[in-house]
Amino acid sequence: MGVEAETGVLSRERLTELVSRAKGSGKRVVFANGAFDLLHTGHVRYLEAARKEGDWLAVGVNSDRSVRAAKGEGRPIVPEGERAEIVAALRCVDAVVLFDEDSPAGLLFALQPDVHAKGTDYRVETVPERALVAAYGGKTVIVGDPKDHATTDLIDRIRKTERAAR
Repeated sequence: MGVEAETGVLSRERLTELVSRAKGSGKRVVFANGAFDLLHTGHVRYLEAARKEGDWLAVGVNSDRSVRAAKGEGRPIVPEGERAEIVAALRCVDAVVLFDEDSPAGLLFALQPDVHAKGTDYRVETVPERALVAAYGGKTVIVGDPKDHATTDLIDRIRKTERAAR
């Protein structure tokens, strides 16, 4: 079974195998991560730009617990399994894995992708995992359009629309 034959939401172990196989066949593997709560155009542009950095894109989706830890009570809006399935359905994404840690460092260490892609809310020097990625010979890149879209803003717009309708 080729790397292309198995995609979607995978276990960490299976993703590690597929990344190894992809790298072994000469593909440049890119890893991106995020909560992806209420998927919006900023998320899509980030993932499409990440995919352009290589041949095969793996995406880490934060678990409900880790989103709550980062964003507070009431988040995420969409449960982890649904968020992962939606991200996996995007044409630019080859595989998705859920992760429960507060940082993708463990996944980066296990997968050792050629490229770690982060969004424009970072600069390369502010990416917490940049030293880890550099230590195994990987590259950290900043991709996507300016951070003009945010799930928090979308939630606020929905709430305002709801209040105005009352």
